Amino acid sequence: MIAVLTGDIINSKQGEVRQWLPTLKACLAKYGDQPASWEIFRGDSFQLALEPKKALIAALHLKSSIKTSKLHDIRIAIGIGKTDHYAHSITESNGTAYNYSGEAFDLLKKQSLAIRTSNKPWDKKMNLLFKLALLSANQWSPIVAMVIKTAIENSEKSQKEIAQLLGKSQSVISETFKRGGYEEMTELNHYFQQQISSL
Repeated sequence: MIAVLTGDIINSKQGEVRQWLPTLKACLAKYGDQPASWEIFRGDSFQLALEPKKALIAALHLKSSIKTSKLHDIRIAIGIGKTDHYAHSITESNGTAYNYSGEAFDLLKKQSLAIRTSNKPWDKKMNLLFKLALLSANQWSPIVAMVIKTAIENSEKSQKEIAQLLGKSQSVISETFKRGGYEEMTELNHYFQQQISSL
């Protein structure tokens, strides 16, 4: 089983490419090497392959990274399945995980995060939870996004340590977590990881 994330940048033509491209590359690089694990194509689209349990946190990490720019957001479709052919480049690999990811991405309209697997009832439940999570995540300001991005990248650190990293007070970090729904996102990720085993 493998997870494949297919995504693109919303409003990529607004502002300058340097406002989002280096950030996108740096985030993707935390999950593997280019081009076997991830690749950017068509200018503002990308694919990332990783283990299924990391799929949701990677999607949230990508979203928080891109939303540190007030002009941009991201759409991501997660496909979980098998790989029939590993190629040097992820965009040349194939299998059900890649097919599901592409199919889910083609269906993205108002919702900017979705998942598809071989289990349709499971997908329906998860996509509903994703919709609820996006009510908060879609509203992240650049400041909230930066705090959540930093927290995801330093998940072993305490609020106090994250505050020190960002040069802010712990109370500001705590309030930002509440505004961004960080605790709920963490709970959703834990639930997602538990549920993966039922696929």
